[in-house]
Order: sequence, then C-alpha cells, then structure tokens
Amino acid sequence: MRLAIVALMLGLVPQLAVAEQVGEVDTAFKWLGPNHKIVVEAFDDPKVEGVTCYLSRAKTGGIKGGLGLAEDRAEASIACRQVGPIRFDGQLKDGEVVFKERTSLVFKSMQVVRFFDEARNALVYLVYSDRLIEGSPQNAVTAIPILPWP
Repeated sequence: MRLAIVALMLGLVPQLAVAEQVGEVDTAFKWLGPNHKIVVEAFDDPKVEGVTCYLSRAKTGGIKGGLGLAEDRAEASIACRQVGPIRFDGQLKDGEVVFKERTSLVFKSMQVVRFFDEARNALVYLVYSDRLIEGSPQNAVTAIPILPWP
C-alpha cells in the first residue's frame, strides 16, 4: 500500500531535467573554501527528445559557498540545440518548467521554462532567477527551430 502511495505521489511531481556538469572555470581565488567559478551544465528537455540545453552560471565559493550557504548570482546564459530528431513526449504547456536548481540555501532558485512559438515552429527556452519575495529581471533566451533531422 505504501509503495502505491509513493508511486502515485511521484507521478504527480513535475518531470524536471537533471543537469550534468560539462566544465568549469575559476573566476576568483579564495584562500578558504572553493574559488568562485562559472560552471557549464547540460540537460536534456524531459518532454522533447532531441533537444539539449547548455547553461552557464556563476557559483559562489569561499567558506559559505563550500558549505552550501552562499547565494549565487542571478546571471545565467543558455543555449539549446537540436541534437537528434525532435519528438514530443506528451502535451507541451507554455511556460512549463523544464529545469530548476537551488541557488541559495532556501529562498532563491534558477529555472528554465519552455514556450512553443507556433507561428515560427520553434521552441523557446528562457532562464531566469527567482526569489521568494523578489526575483531578478536578468534573463537569457534561446530558440530552436523544429527542423527535420537528416
């Protein structure tokens, strides 16, 4: 019975992508704790087969960063590309969150949302940072035309 309840609850949780780190560069040396850095991560859209997004973002180092207590900056950059034939897994919803990551201990996160531009037959991905009370207007956008795959 418990297993059925857990399976039902997991089915209600939105399907989000999981990122893997592609690389990183240090931007500032810290005497104690890890350096400040820019990380590049890749994730596949969980509902659109054939699309991979690359996200670059700042990670705060130092003692607080090493302990996971620091708040990362809101700036991020995104580039999504068609990496195979595009196939949709279910109905797409405009503004659907496809990736979300915590960027502070509790209140701040960075997320990627997807839109479908029907007039231009393209997928549009937007990355932005939000906070419980006040988000940031800093954002980045990328678009993928849906083309036949050779």
